[in-house]
Amino acid sequence: MLSGRRLDIVDPSPLDVEIGDIAHGLARVARWNGQTRGPEVFSVAQHALLVEALFASAAEQDPPPADRLAALLHDAPEYVIGDLISPFKAAVGGDYRRIESRLMRAIHIRFGLPPDLAPGLVKQIKAADRLSAYMEATALAGFSESEARKLFGEPALPVKRFAGWLEPMRPDEAAAGFLARFAELDGAARTA
Repeated sequence: MLSGRRLDIVDPSPLDVEIGDIAHGLARVARWNGQTRGPEVFSVAQHALLVEALFASAAEQDPPPADRLAALLHDAPEYVIGDLISPFKAAVGGDYRRIESRLMRAIHIRFGLPPDLAPGLVKQIKAADRLSAYMEATALAGFSESEARKLFGEPALPVKRFAGWLEPMRPDEAAAGFLARFAELDGAARTA
């Protein structure tokens, strides 16, 4: 890692996880394998920011900062293992899922979250993730609304409200945005 840490992806230690490495990596990993409109890729860092915003907007009450942090970090293992499209993840299966899960636990522990999130919280984050995928598919990846509805379901929130979140950024801008939001949420979670 650029921080100088040497992360063992098979048996990761929370001590080797650095937020700067996560932000740097996620800002350079393209969603949709780069098959999106625009001069820049839409990165996993941007996707994470959108998912966290959607997660908070869908909640009946303002979620605790730790839950919002979990939403922001929902794809954090991809900073080292990349972003595989869902059908390929399912085909690869076992070892990939185990490595991804171990990395997620190490990341959660490193940033003061429970190693395994409560099932209800996982479900809420997944709903925001699916809504983000719907929005990205229709705005950036060339899917029609009917195709996206078949794959990701009916949008639960007005998607036009979040259109500004779908403008691809340069990697340094995406990393800076991710780091700034992390610092905000991490600070709030530690004082809550």
